[in-house]
Amino acid sequence: MDEDGAAMTSAGRAGADARAAGILLAAGAGSRMGRPKALVDDWLARAARLQMAAGLDPVVVVLGARADEALARLPGDPRVVPVVAREWASGQSASLRAGLRWLAAHADGVVGAVVSLVDLPRMRVEAFERVLAVARGAADPAGALVRARHAEGPGHPVWLGRAHWAAIVAGAHGDEGARGHLATHPVRWADCRDLACGRDVDRRPGHQLPR
Repeated sequence: MDEDGAAMTSAGRAGADARAAGILLAAGAGSRMGRPKALVDDWLARAARLQMAAGLDPVVVVLGARADEALARLPGDPRVVPVVAREWASGQSASLRAGLRWLAAHADGVVGAVVSLVDLPRMRVEAFERVLAVARGAADPAGALVRARHAEGPGHPVWLGRAHWAAIVAGAHGDEGARGHLATHPVRWADCRDLACGRDVDRRPGHQLPR
């Protein structure tokens, strides 16, 4: 497994064929769940496969708590790149920084990254496709920010154009992830309100998933 990436680089290519990567945040301890959410049922493998099904390549899966156990649950596909966030316990921002740093150092041709979470077991590939369509429809996908709009409000997946990565890495702290950056920059929206797939799950296994 790779550790946190290093230097920021820049790249950008507009158009419908703009190359996009995925970042799957799966590092948390899952205190309310009673175990890391990466170890719940098939959530981790399913979330990684969804990103690949949407055409994202590579898919950077950021692990932390009980990383060795989570690693064994990942699909054996070369597009899946496990990365360990060394400071995962400090909050979601550490995981996002790790994913963006890895892409910045190793994926020069990637224009943007689509970020999602492991605890969205109802997530659908259509949500990724809609976010990607909005991002690729922008005049400059590398400079774009796109959020999914669910019935419950803004959520994942989120497109982070490459031009924003350095600022997000510098400014993300605690559990806020990219929220602070998104709040202070223009954001495009992908309508996912009909998909009923944007709610996260915090309850222990055995409880019915939210409808």
